[in-house]
Amino acid sequence: MSQVNTNAIYDASGGQSAQLYGVSMRYGGTNFVNRIINGDMRIDQRNAGAAVTVDGASVYTLDRWRATDVTSGAFTVQQSSVAPSGFNNSSLITVTSAAGSYASTDQADFIQRIEGFNIADFAYGTASATPTTLSFWVRSSVTGSFGGALQNNNENYSFPFLFTISAANTWEYKTIAVSSATAGTWVTNNGLGLVVRFSLAAGSSRLGTAGAWAAADHRGATGQTNLLSTSGATFYLTGVQLEAGAVATPFERRPYGTELQLAQRYYLRYGTTTTDSPMTTTGAASNTTVAYPIANFPVTMRAAPTLSRNGCYLYNPALGGTNLTNLTLSAANTSYAMLAATVASGLTSQNTYFVSSSAANPSHFIDFSAEL
Repeated sequence: MSQVNTNAIYDASGGQSAQLYGVSMRYGGTNFVNRIINGDMRIDQRNAGAAVTVDGASVYTLDRWRATDVTSGAFTVQQSSVAPSGFNNSSLITVTSAAGSYASTDQADFIQRIEGFNIADFAYGTASATPTTLSFWVRSSVTGSFGGALQNNNENYSFPFLFTISAANTWEYKTIAVSSATAGTWVTNNGLGLVVRFSLAAGSSRLGTAGAWAAADHRGATGQTNLLSTSGATFYLTGVQLEAGAVATPFERRPYGTELQLAQRYYLRYGTTTTDSPMTTTGAASNTTVAYPIANFPVTMRAAPTLSRNGCYLYNPALGGTNLTNLTLSAANTSYAMLAATVASGLTSQNTYFVSSSAANPSHFIDFSAEL
């Protein structure tokens, strides 16, 4: 059998990219070109497609996507099945309350915060910094120039950008050429390395000139349309890709299981089933009210997580279940968590128990979050 060896395959446009029998061959043959996680909006562990209201707050919506509102308006975010050809999902932003005016520091945006490890090879802040390219599909009921920005973790070095939506309620593909960021301070560990912002509204002090890096806190670009000015306006987004190099390549389609694991590094939900379902392995009771079950994470989380829950009960197959009165972290690292599961009474010391969801209430869940 003959074999051809090469360092790279170039497409007709000159970009270092090619698809060979369904295998991505990009930048020296490495995969994981796209530094955005859940760019095609397939993963929604928290809400399973339900709308999330964003009103004067900052909340996570679809996995890895965070919405912020510091205006007098409000909007919702939810997973949608409206999508361009080749995609099954998008994020849908709907303005539920228009902002009549904007203070200079007002802002509303839809963002992804990227871990430093995942953009370290961009070499931002050095003479070796690479140009990067942001690409995405967008659709809106409002036309005009829309804005966004890339920012460092300190929010004091920014690249504002503009893109034009030419036709209402029509999918359009956009690419943003981002010049090399040879200055600024950039985190390259498991902290916040880079913020990608799509601006929904911004006051005057949050805007900067599009197309150039600036030592400033810009959340959008001068001349942008503020979506939140129009009640009922809709804005769909999908196929978001950020990659090294000056050429946009086709959206990188990772297997669903791979994309889910990438998202679970930052957020993990146990539960939300229609059957009695163990959420932890067993742990022994130390007295009649507290047991210490273990949650083993399916992936290494970015950092030791925080915990939240809805409902749940403590269960022993021989003794039955008991409703929880409290559930806290006794100890945790990036691989597992020991939980302190408290009930009113009835546990037997040294017997083992696990935390379970309930078929009678499938909204029961435990959340572990190591979000940036």
